Amino acid sequence: MQLANNTIHRTHYNILNVKEDANQEEIRTRYKSALLTSHPDKLQQTTNSNHNDDPQSTFLEILTAWEILGDIKSRALYDVELRVQRQEGVIADEIEIEDLTVEASGDNAVVELLYQCRCGDYFSVDSLELGEMGFIVFMEGNKLSLRAQDSADMASIVLPCGSCSLKIRLMINQDTS
Repeated sequence: MQLANNTIHRTHYNILNVKEDANQEEIRTRYKSALLTSHPDKLQQTTNSNHNDDPQSTFLEILTAWEILGDIKSRALYDVELRVQRQEGVIADEIEIEDLTVEASGDNAVVELLYQCRCGDYFSVDSLELGEMGFIVFMEGNKLSLRAQDSADMASIVLPCGSCSLKIRLMINQDTS
């Protein structure tokens, strides 16, 4: 799951008009209410609609918000990404796993992944840290791959530089082919 990079970003909580600390029952109640007021069949019956957006797109936003917030696991992942997005500020670059340099320790128990920053230092993360974040590192010969322990299609990790204030986003594709 990845959040949109819009400068004005409506969260799933905004779409359902609930607070971020709302319990599951409150989210379910707001979802049902929003669904009833935005359902395309209902809107065709009433000529006076308060929606400025396309009714179909509003309806789909509500369904998507419920899909994420209605499931405890996906809500937890969404909340983490939302916090990261609010804290991350400016991202210098988006990279993929293939862009990283791999340094393995002598016993290959820990693999360190590095990407050089403009300042000369490195963005780095190791396989233990990735494991704590819910990712598994696979080394097949010289090829490195990274998989999430859950079933997310795509995820990302923001890495800070060791010396300066720049950050990069490591995109993790969950391609199962």
